[in-house]
Parts: sequence; C-alpha cells; structure tokens
Amino acid sequence: MKQQRFDRTYIKDYKETPEGYLTFTDVPITRAGVFPYRRNDGAVSYEAKLPDEILSAHTVSTAQSKAVTDDHPSGLVTLDNHKDLARGLSHTDARVDGDKLLVSFTVTDSALIDKIKNGKREVSIGFLSDIKKESGVYDGVTYDSVQRNIEINHIAIVNKGRAGSEIGIRADSAAWQIEEGGQNMPTYKIDSKDYEVDPVVKAHLEAQQARLDAAEMKVKEIDALQGRVDAYEATIATKDKEIADLQSKQISQDELDQKIAERIALVESAKSFLGDSYDFTGKSDRAVKEAVITLVQPEFKADSKTDDYVDAFYDGAIAKISSEGFKSTGVNTMFTGDAAGVGAADKETQKKIEEMKNKRLNMREGGK
Repeated sequence: MKQQRFDRTYIKDYKETPEGYLTFTDVPITRAGVFPYRRNDGAVSYEAKLPDEILSAHTVSTAQSKAVTDDHPSGLVTLDNHKDLARGLSHTDARVDGDKLLVSFTVTDSALIDKIKNGKREVSIGFLSDIKKESGVYDGVTYDSVQRNIEINHIAIVNKGRAGSEIGIRADSAAWQIEEGGQNMPTYKIDSKDYEVDPVVKAHLEAQQARLDAAEMKVKEIDALQGRVDAYEATIATKDKEIADLQSKQISQDELDQKIAERIALVESAKSFLGDSYDFTGKSDRAVKEAVITLVQPEFKADSKTDDYVDAFYDGAIAKISSEGFKSTGVNTMFTGDAAGVGAADKETQKKIEEMKNKRLNMREGGK
C-alpha cells in the first residue's frame, strides 16, 4: 500500500509572464538520498530514495503536468478536487540532473503569487510510494526503509523554514529541506535552548553527536583500561622487587652446607659449657653464643651490640676458657660435672680444668 510523503526545497528565481503569472524553470523538486520522515506512530524513519527509484523514467514522468498548490492539501489532488486545489501546473520538461529531479512550473493564482513575492518560496512535493523495510547505507548515511514505486501527486508552495536564514532560506535552488509530513519543523537543543531546524540538518547533527558520544565513551573506556594497566604494572613492579629480594637472600648449596657445619660445630662447642639440659631448639647462633658468654662474664649485655661484636666476644670467651679454664660456678657447668665428657673440649683443656679444680680443692683443705 502506497503512503504519502512530502519533500521540501527552496526556489529563488522566477519570471513573470505578460499575464502576470509566475514561471519557475528547472526547479529541483527531489533527489536521491536518505531523509527522515515522521511515521504515523510519531517515530522517525530514515527512508532512502535510491537513484534507480527516484530518478527512474516512471518517477520522472509523474512530475509532469501536476497541480501546483498553496500548501499541502489534506489529501491527494484528484480529478474531483483539482479545480479547487490547483493554483498552477507543472510543465512537461521534467528531467534528471545528477542526483536531482528537475521540472518547471507556472503559478496562475494571484493570491499565491502575492505570497511568493512576499517570501513564500519553498517547494514541497507530495508523493506516494511503497515503503519497504530494508536497511542499508547510501552516500554514507544509514537508512532503515526504502521508497519504491514513487509517484509525484502535486507540487506545493509552502512557507519558509522558521529557524533562521541559514536553515530556512537557501542560497541556491539545489538546497533541500525534508518536511516530516506537515508544516511543523523539528527542534534541536543547543545550549539548553530549542531551535527549529531542517530535519536533514537535525539528522546530521544527531549523527555527529552520536559519534562524539561514542568517542567519549571510548576515551573513558581507554582511561579505565589504562588505570587497570597502571595498577597491574605497579603490582608487577612490587612482585619483581619481592622476587629480587628473595633471590638476594637465597644461598647456594655450598653456603648452606657451610652454615650447617658451622651450626653443628657451635652446638657441639656450646654443649661443653651449657650442658645437655640446654635446649638449643629455636635458638639462633647469636642466642647460643650470648648464653656461653654470660657464663664467662655474667655482666655481659648484648643489647644494641652487632652480630660481629657478639661473634668476636664469643671467640674471645672460648679462647679465654681454653687458656685459663672455666671460671663459672653456676649449675650445668663443668665444675658440677654435668658437662664432663662432652666432645667439644679437647683432652688437654679438660686436663687443665681438672688440675685447676683439684688444686682449688687442696687449697681449701689446707686452710682448715
């Protein structure tokens, strides 16, 4: 079923005949392209006039000898109402020029002629076409429907657009304005203010805004992704440092074997002085050495002392014990017998310690 549509363009040049009629030559009344139309449900449909339809021989022929009207009538112009509605007639010179359909026409009504001279200069064709739901892209513009079997019914002279000279009045007769099924112009909001604009201009602005919105959304997505990348990089850098620290703390097998041997030697040596009852479990090398040192020098304080200092003091204490004998009289010492026979003290040292012990006992007996 064919549906009625309206296209609009602007006319500038005309000639006045001896009778006072106005004749317009080669007016572009429609062209190939994608245009917005208001559907019956209020939605906007972007319909394509494809070249093989709008510029076909059939459509061109329908532009000839058609009534020129003052505004669009409420219905189609027919034989029955032609006398009441017609204010002129199109010529039989309809032709194609590039992507446009051109035709000349003459206005014979004095009232409409006065309106034209006073600025009513836009032409809007009323036509019928089959609207087919087909999607595609023409000349870079997406459409959702195609107009097929286009037949021009009348050519209406309508008022100029009301959104300012740059929108409503065109500088040449090749400019276009598509009317959405009536006289009301669509509006476009700029800085919170609504302006009436050409539907094609509005469609273009909305398309540009959509692209801008999509681009801004992409920028936000990229920023979010960059933030995540930065966070990941920071985490990786932290983990790399932790790995490097752990690697720096790792020791070779030879170093491990050496540390084990040193630990065994320390335990064996310290047992000679601390006795079997001393629990070495969980004790660091430093703690063990401090325990031995305090046997030799009870007033020794290891607080704030470096490991190197404690090591040196320990070595000195062992050397002193070896050369001078074990002086402590505390429990779990060699003097009590608890540490006797433990393998870290050599036989010579053990002998000297025993001699010192016997000598001291003799001195005590002689003093009685």
